[in-house]
Parts: sequence; structure tokens; C-alpha cells
Amino acid sequence: MPDASHIRLSPTWTDVAILHDDDALLALDKPAGLLIAPDRWDKHREHLVGLLQAAIRERRPWVTARGITQLANVHRLDASTSGVILFARTREALVEMARQFHDRHPAKVYAALVIGEYPENETVVDWPIAPDPHTPGLAVIDAAGKPARTRFTVLERFKGFTLVKAEPETGRTHQIRVHLRAVGCPLVGDPQYGPGTLVLLSRLKKGYRMKPEGENPLINRPALHAESITIEHPTLHVPLTVTAPWPKDLTVAMKYLRRYAAV
Repeated sequence: MPDASHIRLSPTWTDVAILHDDDALLALDKPAGLLIAPDRWDKHREHLVGLLQAAIRERRPWVTARGITQLANVHRLDASTSGVILFARTREALVEMARQFHDRHPAKVYAALVIGEYPENETVVDWPIAPDPHTPGLAVIDAAGKPARTRFTVLERFKGFTLVKAEPETGRTHQIRVHLRAVGCPLVGDPQYGPGTLVLLSRLKKGYRMKPEGENPLINRPALHAESITIEHPTLHVPLTVTAPWPKDLTVAMKYLRRYAAV
């Protein structure tokens, strides 16, 4: 059954929400900035898999209370992306979830705040993606790459920005970010696939008074949130949808865009 409790993973990550927990699956609301797996360059950087494994080894109260003995992630999110992440609690669940992701069965929904006016209310971007030959870790549109397909639906329009729903039908590296750049509307706060433009209250509100210490952006990362995922439960074989509420930074950015940048 869904579980809305929160867990402490480390002194840095003290308030991670459990979105769902049963005998087969654990779903967490991953905060932005937390890696899923070890960083290829910085081996000392904290990552979610490592923190969960440490919690199991140390038999922390939230682990023992749920009878958790193993966890394996069944998909990934970029470090900067917040939202739903699924873990299998058994070998059998892991095998079944791997099959579903391989066969593209899960339905994933993301909220994305992009720069500029998205060209159409609904589009399907069907452009193949390959590793960037010039920048390790990034990706590009490439006719010789792997098939990649994303459906985008405009949810709200603002002066200079658009909120879109992104539904990736494949799971390529940085797929949503690459496809948004390709249509000319990169994510807010994404310097790797766009100019990195931020949402600043001083640019939205007339008569804004700058504080002596300067101004913090309303959202200071690539503005992408994994809002929900729908799967077939690996043991019950019924549809399961897990949803993560918007994080504070996206909620605040939307509040001020609606107030000062409505069209």
C-alpha cells in the first residue's frame, strides 16, 4: 500500500519521501541533486543506491520495520531530475520490471518547464539519439543513433516560458532534454543542452527591489520532474501508478510565473 512517510538517508539527504512500499517494490521521491548510481568521475559523491545499501547493512529502523533485505533500481533519473524512482525488493520483481522497461511498457510522465514558446500544443518528437562524440556523458540527435520518441503536450504558456508534459516512450540518455533542445525549447536551468536561462523574480516582477546579498533563482537546476510512472505490478499483475508531488522549487517558480508572466 502507498506509504507517505519520510526517511533520512544521510546528513545531506534527511527528508526523502516513500511514495509506495509493498513486498515487491519500493518507490521514492528522489530529490534533485542526488545521483542514482556512482559518479564515474567523483567516486566519493553520495548516490541513492549506495545510501540505500548502507541503510540495509546498518539495519536502520525504517529498513527493519519494512522487512527490506535488498533493493535494486529498475530505472534511472538524471541527478538534477526530481521525482519517482522505483526499486525492486526481490530478484523476481527485478527480473519482471527489467522485462517491462525493455519492452517499453511503463508509462512515464514528466513536468518540464522550458525556455520560450513551445511551437505546438501537442507534438511527438521521433528523432534518434546517440552519445555526443565530442562531450562524454552527453547525447545528440543522430540519424545513426538509437530510436527515441517523446510526446510533448503544452500545459501552460507564459511570457518567455512554457510548462509542458513530457511522455518518453523510449529511455535514452537525457532523452527529454535532447528532444527539447532539438525543437528549440530547452529546459530552464539546463546549461548542457541550452543557455541555462533561469527563472528570476527580478525579471518577472516590475519594481522588484534587489536585496543587498543578491537574488536566488526560483529554480536553480534543469527544470524536470518525474511526476508519475505506471507499470504492471510485478507480482499482483494489476496496473500501479506512483505519483510524486511537485518539489518546492518548481512549485514556487510556477506560482510566480502565474502571477507575473501570464499570457
